[in-house]
Parts: sequence; C-alpha cells; structure tokens
Amino acid sequence: MQTQRHVRLFRNGRNQAIRIPREFELEGDEAILRKEGNRLIVEPIEKRGLLKILGGLKKLDETFPDIDDELPSLEDITL
Repeated sequence: MQTQRHVRLFRNGRNQAIRIPREFELEGDEAILRKEGNRLIVEPIEKRGLLKILGGLKKLDETFPDIDDELPSLEDITL
C-alpha cells in the first residue's frame, strides 16, 4: 500500500474538504481530526463493544454484602 498520495482540496459549502482515496479509507463512520503544526491527523474512532469496555475496567477490591441471607432457600419455595 502507498504511504502517500497527491490529492486536491475543494470546498463543500463553507467547509474545506478532501476526497480520501480508496487505499486510505478508514473503517467506521466517525473519526477524530486534530492539527499538529501544519499537519492534519485523522484517526478513526474505534467502536468498542460492551465486553471490551467491561474488560478494561479495574477490578473492585470491595466485598459485597450477601443480600440473599434472609431469603428462603430454593428447596423451601413452593409454586
């Protein structure tokens, strides 16, 4: 894959725009744009699923109370 390519800038209403060539397409439909000096950096926003978010959380060191102490056992429940 090429690492650079000459492209043209154009106007889209009041915004300046650029067409991204197919070989540089980003996944998803959102990105972060930031400026560093004369460079524009475009980074795709990674969609994170719930399991990935939960996997990144720190483990809790707390002991939770046993909330079913006062409930009858399953053997004692009649339907």
